[in-house]
Amino acid sequence: MSSQRGKRSPLASVGLHATLIGASVIAVFPVLWVLLTSLKPAKYAITTDFFKDTTLDNYRYLVDKTSFFTWFGNSALIAGVTTLLGVFISATTGYAVSRFKFPGMRPLMWTLLITQMFPMAILIVPLYNLMGQLGLLNQPVGLIITYLTIAVPFCAWMMKGFFDGIPVEIDESGRVDGLNPFGTFWRLILPLAKPGLAVTAFYSFITAWGEVAYSSAFMVGDENLTLAGGLQTFVTQYTANWGPMTAASVLIAVPAAVFFLFAQKHLVAGMTAGATKG
Repeated sequence: MSSQRGKRSPLASVGLHATLIGASVIAVFPVLWVLLTSLKPAKYAITTDFFKDTTLDNYRYLVDKTSFFTWFGNSALIAGVTTLLGVFISATTGYAVSRFKFPGMRPLMWTLLITQMFPMAILIVPLYNLMGQLGLLNQPVGLIITYLTIAVPFCAWMMKGFFDGIPVEIDESGRVDGLNPFGTFWRLILPLAKPGLAVTAFYSFITAWGEVAYSSAFMVGDENLTLAGGLQTFVTQYTANWGPMTAASVLIAVPAAVFFLFAQKHLVAGMTAGATKG
């Protein structure tokens, strides 16, 4: 009886598969278009002649005629430091508000929540003025601090939810064994929090790696640009150099895809835990 109740009709099965195939095509099509455009000569850049005179000239131009590797290095530095600091600050903050009661804890959590309500466009001007007063414009530190203000509030809330799901008895056993609070956190709790840490690392990395607005506003000069800012050099008021721009887009996507492949086994578990246990 239960097995028959769980079966789908042929029409429902066809509809489900058609929907999944359609959604997959919609998701893959833009990526495939960018990839194929990066392999086309300039004269076919905005046409549908994807396989006519396929060439790697756009990639050669990107490597030989632009500062792509400088942009890549700047982005790697900023994204790497943002990820490391984002994971550390989010994990320690989430653990503190999950396990300890201290003055100002509730206002702190409300502050973390409220900061997520402000649109990015509203914050560009005040942050620009603040970074200018601190001498942090055209400095990687300025962007790192900015990206941490975006990533940490969300990730700290998520990590709190995750730590809430780890039994308090584990902390108590650590104290019985003579560990201080940080030792308990570092040696006993963090190994159990790998899914949450994976989500935090991925979110922090993507925030810094693919962000455009702040990087364009805070960093000028070819030697200071990140990858997002470098892409804009291919677009002028009247024309766009589609070939090198799409080639750069493909290369920019590779590190994010590799990061995702390494973290994916923890991502679903971490996001589910942070969402349901908070």
